[in-house]
Amino acid sequence: MEVPLWKDLVDRGEKPEYLLWVGCACAYDLSAQKMIRSLVKLLNIAGVTFGILGDEEQCTGDPARRAGNEFVFQMLALQNIELLNSYGVERILCVCPHCYNVLKNEYPDLGGTYEVVHYSTLLSELIRQGRLSIGAKSKERITYHDSCYLGRGNGEYEAPREVVRALYEELTEMERSRERGLCCGAGGAQMFKEEETGTKRVSRQRTEEIIATGAKIVALNCPYCKIMLSDGLNTADADTQVKLYDLSELILQHLDE
Repeated sequence: MEVPLWKDLVDRGEKPEYLLWVGCACAYDLSAQKMIRSLVKLLNIAGVTFGILGDEEQCTGDPARRAGNEFVFQMLALQNIELLNSYGVERILCVCPHCYNVLKNEYPDLGGTYEVVHYSTLLSELIRQGRLSIGAKSKERITYHDSCYLGRGNGEYEAPREVVRALYEELTEMERSRERGLCCGAGGAQMFKEEETGTKRVSRQRTEEIIATGAKIVALNCPYCKIMLSDGLNTADADTQVKLYDLSELILQHLDE
């Protein structure tokens, strides 16, 4: 799948609607790569113009700041901001809520002010506008996991649910959802740390809440959540009964062709 580079588009005098920020997880994790590939397909179907930085994209620095390494965070952030500003970037589309949060709320303090959009918000708008035509709603039971950095961190609960409700007749909420939603266990750079022995992993706790809904499908909008909850389902021997999909993957399955 060929994805246009921002540099090439700018050199041709084109101005895409969005810079698509891929993020580290979607660049390196095989499961998360399905998310970005699905999103790219949907953007092309809907006629949304975009480009990526390609090899010029670095980590936003979010994990470094959460782990307490402010020096590395600012080094990465300032390099990214210099590049983004040199390209005249105005709008950034993010898949990862961690990237979304830091680009939206923390980069402005260092001189990087952009309109930052999470892909769940854009997908909801594209469905409402009819630019993504959805077929008949599925009768399968589905549940939705709130990612911390999109939900509690930025107050976005409705857009992802609007997408799910456009695809499925029944959305079953978990015991803890919205403002009370339970983390997948990866936030705050915990993704890269070992949990204490003798304690139940957060991902396992969330998995138990997923299984309790009776849903066979879980909708997600964060690559970290997908990685952690996949591990939780595998540990609980429930990975064959319950399937994880991000919103882009689900929409592709339900397009009215």
